[in-house]
Amino acid sequence: MFNNYFGKLDENQKNAIFLIILFGIISLLGDVIYEGARSVNGPYLETLCASALIVGLVVGFGEFLGYAIRLLSGYFSDKTKAHWFFTIFGYGLLISVLLLALSNYWQFAAIFIVLERMGKELRSPARDTILSYATKQVGTGLGFGIAEFLDQIGAVIGPLVFTFVFIGAGSIKTVADYQQGYSYFWMPFVMLMLVLFFAYFKVRYPEEFESLNSKKEESEKIPKVFWTYSLYTFITTIGFVSFAFIGFHLKVRVFF
Repeated sequence: MFNNYFGKLDENQKNAIFLIILFGIISLLGDVIYEGARSVNGPYLETLCASALIVGLVVGFGEFLGYAIRLLSGYFSDKTKAHWFFTIFGYGLLISVLLLALSNYWQFAAIFIVLERMGKELRSPARDTILSYATKQVGTGLGFGIAEFLDQIGAVIGPLVFTFVFIGAGSIKTVADYQQGYSYFWMPFVMLMLVLFFAYFKVRYPEEFESLNSKKEESEKIPKVFWTYSLYTFITTIGFVSFAFIGFHLKVRVFF
């Protein structure tokens, strides 16, 4: 089936698929790092003697600042066409997760947690723009579907890293146990940056994919279903509580 599909693609479409898969791998490795960290950030702050109020403030401020930055990073990456710069710099800030392994005070850990959120929002608009150029060659749904499939694999693997660390740690989780788990993310971080730079040098001008696309856009107007879906998403997520906060209370009240 795959041979029949890829056999029908021209050279530009094959290059586009290749870039999409590269970004899927990048997203996979990125999710291993930051989803793994986010699964234990709340309990880790508690272990460093932070209160529930501090955890709520840190997580909430990180999310707010991140999405506020997304508005600016999306605008400037589009205006300057510096999509690769924002993507590489944003992924580079994942090093803040690794630095959590060196944090013995909640104040430093809080800074690194906020920096990780900032990095995600710096890179996301630019990365998705690069992907959108490539998906014009093979179909938006298929392109983003491939990238998201690989992304979710990383989202599962990341928390499992700490699962295996904690299995060997016993019932009492110390600061050293958490730091050991964070330290394991050095390898996926190095691999991520290598793949990212490889993708950059392989396809430095992804906007050329769009210019090569012969299909005419149906309409520039945003359809009504977009606004309906956006409203639905807003209403259904307005009461969500960050897992860092939930994890904090699970550690204090359930797992001790």
